[in-house]
Amino acid sequence: MRDDPLLMIPGPTNLPDEVREALARPSVYHRGDEAAALLDRCNRGLKELLGTSGDALLLTSSGTGAMEAAVTNFLSPGDRALAVQAGKFGERLGDIAAAFGADVTRCEFECGAAADPNVVAEALAANEYKAVLCVYNETSTGVTHPLAEIAAVACDAGCCVIADCVSCLGGVPVLMDEWGVDVVAAGSQKCLMLPPGLAIAGVGADAWERAADPGMPRYYFDLHAARASAAKGQTPFTPNTSLLAGLAAALDLIEAEGVANVFARHRAMAIAVRAAVAPGGLAMFSDPAFASNTVTAIHAPDGVDSSELVKRVWESHRVLISGGQGELQGRIFRIGHMGTVQLPDVLKTLEAVGTELAAMGHGCDMAAMLDAAESAGRV
Repeated sequence: MRDDPLLMIPGPTNLPDEVREALARPSVYHRGDEAAALLDRCNRGLKELLGTSGDALLLTSSGTGAMEAAVTNFLSPGDRALAVQAGKFGERLGDIAAAFGADVTRCEFECGAAADPNVVAEALAANEYKAVLCVYNETSTGVTHPLAEIAAVACDAGCCVIADCVSCLGGVPVLMDEWGVDVVAAGSQKCLMLPPGLAIAGVGADAWERAADPGMPRYYFDLHAARASAAKGQTPFTPNTSLLAGLAAALDLIEAEGVANVFARHRAMAIAVRAAVAPGGLAMFSDPAFASNTVTAIHAPDGVDSSELVKRVWESHRVLISGGQGELQGRIFRIGHMGTVQLPDVLKTLEAVGTELAAMGHGCDMAAMLDAAESAGRV
């Protein structure tokens, strides 16, 4: 019997058996018909998850590669960009734009809070911008920002909208065309149930007109070249064909479960985790009104170092959760609930967390925690 660790982190996530089997198949010729069929399958499934009639372009890289591609293919040096920032990954998106010469203004919000579209609108009214950069699901804080509303005020200001959806594509609705989002960056190792190594760049049908002659340097991450190759059933450079096979298998699983059901399950698992917080004598770090359906951030109790909690949960229970990043290190812990996660996984994680918190001196009503989670998490 396989004794795999339980990954309850914000990625990488647990791999379904069907994906493992696909990854283990013999390699295919990346310019052949089999690879073209895989690309076609992936393209169709990803466009549905992206909510676009535009393009779903695949890059062999981490999700950060798609973030870089989104910036370098749609901005020029000197272009003014407003970076909506309330955590580590919002900061990173702005940093990428600045590194390639964009004139970046930070529209900052408190970590744990959601970005306010009205504040974004005020910032856009104060200056003329080419683009708005926004993270949809801020993994570092467990907050889902109101992307649809932010995109609406950005579109009203005539801005290109570039969104990081790395930690939520496939777990929550993304409606690029309906919301007016021009470019989306995503990655394979989160809700798409794959190892790291594939990045997705979703490009809306109207976005290409905004990037007729982008001036930022690029080569490997040239989305124009990727689009031209995709029309021929290929990629510009050698792709990771094993990951393409795994992605096709993952998309088959999502289709079989039903996209709406997948979203409902992610929401139910998030609600289950959040339901256990108060009975455990704990407090949410993120604003509950904007709490993520893929990762939950929780304050460490007084006297508890969350890094030590993460270590103890792993060593004693073979369950991996995450601590805080940057200034939040030691102060919060995060439980990921994305991809294949089901209610028994959530309950096992909460039991491990409660056990170790008790051992560290924080009293937990374990039975109440588990009862609340089980009642709330039934799909």
